[in-house]
Amino acid sequence: MKLGLSLYSIDREIAQGRMTLATAIEWAAAQGAECVELVPFSYKFERDDGSIDFESIALAKRAAKDAGIPLVNYSVPANLIEADASAFEAEIQRTQRHVQIAAELGLPRMRHDISSFSYPRDETGVEHFERLFPRMVEAVTRIAAYAQTLGVTTMLENHGFFVNGCDRCERLVRAVNRDNYKFLLDTGNMICVDEDAEAAAWKLAPMAEMIHLKDFYIRRRNPSGDGSWFQSNMGRYLRGSIVGQGDMDMYEIIGQIKKSGYDGNIAIEFEGFEEPAYASKVSLDNARRIWDEV
Repeated sequence: MKLGLSLYSIDREIAQGRMTLATAIEWAAAQGAECVELVPFSYKFERDDGSIDFESIALAKRAAKDAGIPLVNYSVPANLIEADASAFEAEIQRTQRHVQIAAELGLPRMRHDISSFSYPRDETGVEHFERLFPRMVEAVTRIAAYAQTLGVTTMLENHGFFVNGCDRCERLVRAVNRDNYKFLLDTGNMICVDEDAEAAAWKLAPMAEMIHLKDFYIRRRNPSGDGSWFQSNMGRYLRGSIVGQGDMDMYEIIGQIKKSGYDGNIAIEFEGFEEPAYASKVSLDNARRIWDEV
């Protein structure tokens, strides 16, 4: 098992100019991260015209090599349930371009979304899921088939409020039924659809290709009223926390992952309000300590 960091955790540091992509990779390695995930928000591997920025790719690869740390995943948003036929086709092609970027980065895997995080809450029910399911399978299959030609495994993450939950995720992966389409388990995101995170770890860790380790504060009522919390599908208030300091039972979750025999990459994904570098370092230390104790 390699315990590492998603650079999403310190995206604010890069966005606000305190780190560059290269120094962020170096910093992660210095904190004891054993692998790094790339999430292109504050940095990009595309130019404004949509063409691939090979210089930025070379910079990231060189930084990882110099730091002695592997790049293990590339995560991008996508919305593959577009109703309009031309928009649907354009989104598939855009996502395939990111597959090419992942291949140029030398990455073995890439996670892409299926629906946007802002998907309407009143359309997350079973009826909508069933209606859109064939479109999801078509899009994912086409992207995975293209990825296979480049040696990349694509992944579904339980993310957002629609394509999330144990049964929905397992069903989609099994329906696509490709050797290079796998599952990325996010331990925190199950809370977004009000499923039990410990049970989800027990059920889904055995089929996971990669894991995001995430913790949340969970409240029944709005603790602040300032917009710093978001709501689950059933109305619970959520906010990201340092791993081991939130309301999720990280001992049970990590214990289930370890019991499953999982031996792949685990990336800390911090998205809370604490200072990102501090929070990411403490999260790494806590995760390692808990892994060793369970």
